[in-house]
Amino acid sequence: MRVVFVHGACVRDGSWWWHRTAELLQDRGVPSVSPALPSCGEAGRRGGLGGPGLPEDVAAVRQVLHAGDEPTVVVAHSYGGIVTAEAAVGVGSVHHLLLVSSYLPEVGQSLSDFGDGSPAPFLDVDPDAGTFGVRPELLVDTFLQDCDPEVQAQAADHLARQSVQVTGQPVGAAAWQQLPSTYLLCAQDRGTPPRLQREFARRAGSVVELDAGHHPFLSQPAAVRDLLLSL
Repeated sequence: MRVVFVHGACVRDGSWWWHRTAELLQDRGVPSVSPALPSCGEAGRRGGLGGPGLPEDVAAVRQVLHAGDEPTVVVAHSYGGIVTAEAAVGVGSVHHLLLVSSYLPEVGQSLSDFGDGSPAPFLDVDPDAGTFGVRPELLVDTFLQDCDPEVQAQAADHLARQSVQVTGQPVGAAAWQQLPSTYLLCAQDRGTPPRLQREFARRAGSVVELDAGHHPFLSQPAAVRDLLLSL
């Protein structure tokens, strides 16, 4: 078994966001990897007008998924659910999707379809640059309130400006319709409210609720490890 972790929006260095759970999995002999997402400024600047977007993110994740043939669980966090919806389709090694506070788009839906038409208050959008990002002063209270001070202090160094293109680009497939899926609902999440998560979770095969904020793999890594090992 291996785990592929697809990080959320407006961050980089997925391996840092995932490292606490990754270490616990490695202790059990389970390797994991966190693909770089080009729309977050990782893995070069290829792409169309305005820089790389969802298609480049999908291609980057598919490349990693195809790089191994062992049974794979894809952990999709938040925006990572948009990427995974398309990236995991038709990859024979993928046997389960774990969706953490994640979007589950139908074919033709985009990230913007899950909003109310205006940016969330914790986001800063720069239309001239064509990017958006998390307001650093709101990062901890919104996304990391249940994490320890060390994680809270380091997290801002792993934020990224992301191409705003990803918000409007629709997915061409919906892997969760074809693969077993589990939704990890984060009951203390202040970024993606639990009431919205419950709506998204209806599309998943099963639902597990955890009393955690937006990043349970940092705040409660043992619980996430145990869930993964049970799939």
